[in-house]
Amino acid sequence: MARLNIPPTRSNYLKIKSDLTFAREGFNILDRKREILTNELINLAHEAEVLQEKVNALFAKSYQALENARLTMGQERVEWAAFAVEQTISINIKFRGVMGVAIPVVSAEGELAEMPYSFGDTMATLDAASNAFREVLEWIIKLAEIDSSVWRLARELRKTQRRVNALKYIFIPNYEDTLDFIQSAIEEREREEVFRLKLLKHRKENAEKHF
Repeated sequence: MARLNIPPTRSNYLKIKSDLTFAREGFNILDRKREILTNELINLAHEAEVLQEKVNALFAKSYQALENARLTMGQERVEWAAFAVEQTISINIKFRGVMGVAIPVVSAEGELAEMPYSFGDTMATLDAASNAFREVLEWIIKLAEIDSSVWRLARELRKTQRRVNALKYIFIPNYEDTLDFIQSAIEEREREEVFRLKLLKHRKENAEKHF
């Protein structure tokens, strides 16, 4: 594992030791964040899968109901009834935080008119189609919220995983190797200094004996 190219001094030893402590703390925080994001993402992904199947089934039901209305009323009368609908709903988006990730909370305001056309000009098949698409709309809003949340969480999880890997496999090992190198170099210098002092003392003692 590579180490930092710095002089093996005591000041650098203290600095790298402090950086290593900070890196380990950062790793623990990010690793915990990764676990929370993973759990949240798994739960939402499962919910999105179930909801997508529900929406697909509702769409199939709705288009079948629309086809029935076309067969019983004719294309032109169905289109006329559709043009008669002017009321719409508005979509509001707020956000909640999950480990620093802005997760959308989607809500709808306003209600579509129950019967925007007269009974005399339509049939029950059109009412069935209208109600079916109304139900689809309600669930699509929820599905959009969950899908957006899944993509946001997945993007943040990838970023967090890269940071965790960088700390675990690059920065922390480099700091540890550098710390070991500096400590070994300092200890070696200290041993050399002790040996030098003993040698000087021995020479001094010999010189005093021959004086």
